[in-house]
Amino acid sequence: MQKNIRNLKIALHNLGCKVNNYEMDVMSQKIKEAGGIIVPFGEKADVYIINTCTVTNIADRKSRQMLHKAKKENPDSVVVAVGCYVETGIEGVKKDECIDLAVGNNKKAEIVEILDEFLEVRNEYDDKTLGGTSIIDINKTSEYEDMTLSELPGRTRAYIKIQDGCNQFCTYCVIPYARGRIRSRDMDDILAEIEGLVKKGCKEVVLTGIHISSYGVDKGESAIIDLVEKINGIEGLERVRLSSLEPRIITRENAKRLGALKKLCPHFHLSLQSGSDSVLKRMNRHYTSADFKAGVEYLREVFENPAITTDIIVGFPGETEEEFEECRKFVEDINFYEIHVFKYSPRKGTVAAGMKEQLTDRQKSERSDVLLDLTKAQSKSYREGFIGKELSVLWEDTEEINKITYVIGHTDRYVRVAVPESEANAYGAISGEISKVIPRRFLNTDTLLI
Repeated sequence: MQKNIRNLKIALHNLGCKVNNYEMDVMSQKIKEAGGIIVPFGEKADVYIINTCTVTNIADRKSRQMLHKAKKENPDSVVVAVGCYVETGIEGVKKDECIDLAVGNNKKAEIVEILDEFLEVRNEYDDKTLGGTSIIDINKTSEYEDMTLSELPGRTRAYIKIQDGCNQFCTYCVIPYARGRIRSRDMDDILAEIEGLVKKGCKEVVLTGIHISSYGVDKGESAIIDLVEKINGIEGLERVRLSSLEPRIITRENAKRLGALKKLCPHFHLSLQSGSDSVLKRMNRHYTSADFKAGVEYLREVFENPAITTDIIVGFPGETEEEFEECRKFVEDINFYEIHVFKYSPRKGTVAAGMKEQLTDRQKSERSDVLLDLTKAQSKSYREGFIGKELSVLWEDTEEINKITYVIGHTDRYVRVAVPESEANAYGAISGEISKVIPRRFLNTDTLLI
């Protein structure tokens, strides 16, 4: 094989979170700039790069499956495992015959240089890390990995990574060990990146990170609200959306500051995990259900009908019927737009995995079903409230539903809206553009129809 990636066919596959999405976008951009040819993952390629996830045991398994699928597609290819699964399972990665090269977090920006070096000296090392140079001790670094997206990805909105790492150490979560401690990106770099993307036609950015509420804390200050205020002032940008927020960041003062920003989408994902205080304590979450409720109330004071979404884990070790009922009542009381419900899965290496009173799969499934039914009803009611009202929709892509092609988009509150492709021009429903429309009814359970 040649000794650099120029003209090589390279297939990429991404698993996991929005941070991984951003980092994959940057890696893809760097590969194209170096002359690599990006091909679909299902095609035969010279190099396969899998950006892995390790948030659950299932994520680990999916990562391994994709790595093995790549080697099966072309046994002569170079298969590269990148990211979180490498960080938490390096010994297994080194033993896996399907993996040729391992690249850790905080090394993704060097993907081209690492690949070129591997192709040059691939027979000189047998540890899959180029003598330890393609992975660092993520728990000892304080440096933010410099990555910049200069071209719009295929989506109509751009994910913007503003920080990495987490210091929370929830008892069920392995991510602090895969991503290290909090490291914040320079604010001027963030602003410059967004300004560049706006000039390329970007209408909406989503600020993402491992724990964005910690932005700036490593530099001695909490700066997430300051950053959003700066981004709000970027000329030509129409929407700013926040990814998952720590509930404690929503004080009355911060809610008022956010409420003054016209470009900020009134869509807030506040990570709850449980509505029971005793469960929250076992999870090592640093707030109470009362703190969470207060944050929601502050947001509802300053935003008209904001979309409040959350995550909840059911079946956490020791969760009693009474604790689950507390959670269910809390969810009912808050009245979320959407809830992502997860059945607790023990994650090797975490405190919770060693806790006694692990619940059965049946108990977890029964409780999950209760919350899924509740969120289905709450979500429908929330969407229903927008029927007959004028909404601003960012149009994104086409989708075939019941043999009819629709143009699909989302409002600032992330309510999904559709218009038949045959009528799209009349409503200004053009991918990447924002237009005002009035939905008249439901197309299906999660989509409003003009």
